[in-house]
Amino acid sequence: MATGLSASAEKVQQALRARGFANEVIERAHSTRSAAEAAAAVGCAVGQIAKSIVFRAKGSGRAVLVVASGPNRVNERAIEALIGERLGKADADFVRERTGFVIGGVPPLGHASRLETFVDDALTRFPEIWAAAGTPNAVFKLTPEELVRMTGGRVVSIV
Repeated sequence: MATGLSASAEKVQQALRARGFANEVIERAHSTRSAAEAAAAVGCAVGQIAKSIVFRAKGSGRAVLVVASGPNRVNERAIEALIGERLGKADADFVRERTGFVIGGVPPLGHASRLETFVDDALTRFPEIWAAAGTPNAVFKLTPEELVRMTGGRVVSIV
């Protein structure tokens, strides 16, 4: 088990272990909140950053997670077509309530409630990627295949 991690980062580490993954959460002294900051911190391309974006489905109120490649913007219409309802922005309270984490540190797993998840197909072009791990300073390395397995997410084009 990891030591010296903040409570939120440790929660992600435990979620990884509970699902049988050996990935290690690391916390940095500097922010990894944005894709550019995370890429600089770990020494990878911005495209290798798997950023977690939570949306609120307007009709049902359910949380929808899109794990996008760092530079990509989510085409909300494409996701709306997949879920059959309109998407709205999720405010900080909604994100924290549904995931258990703050914006800028939302990991792809270990959430407070189940989230329908979509994975940007652009992430599959890389042998390794990096994802947030519970705080704006914590990340972990994984493969795109691990991301799909740990989230149960559907790989789609999000742009």
